[in-house]
Amino acid sequence: MAEAKDQTPTKPDKAQAKLFYRLDELSRLAKLDPETVENWEKEFPFIQPGQTGAGKKIFRPKDLEIILRIKELTERQNFTLAGAKRKIEEEFGLQPAQPLHPDRLRKTLWQVRDQLQGIAQTLEKRPKKV
Repeated sequence: MAEAKDQTPTKPDKAQAKLFYRLDELSRLAKLDPETVENWEKEFPFIQPGQTGAGKKIFRPKDLEIILRIKELTERQNFTLAGAKRKIEEEFGLQPAQPLHPDRLRKTLWQVRDQLQGIAQTLEKRPKKV
């Protein structure tokens, strides 16, 4: 009888390490369905994929590390997603985003708008190079 291969995902070694991973690469390395990764993206706000110019998702090495840890916690240690989230926040030193009061957010956005308008006016006043 053939021996079963170990299904444990491993961190990529330094030779394999990349600056970013496409969704299909990350899914293959973590041995997860892309749909699972996308669901975890919604559940864990600290997984923050970027996008290429063509609109494809790209993940940082830290995202891969977090996803591998989530998989280990949920599959091997029987954590719930909420428990895994708390554990990862603790291990990676991640803080959940604190909700902002709408009035404070509105005030900050107005300040940013005013600063951008000031920058735009300054740029309009500069003499044009020929």
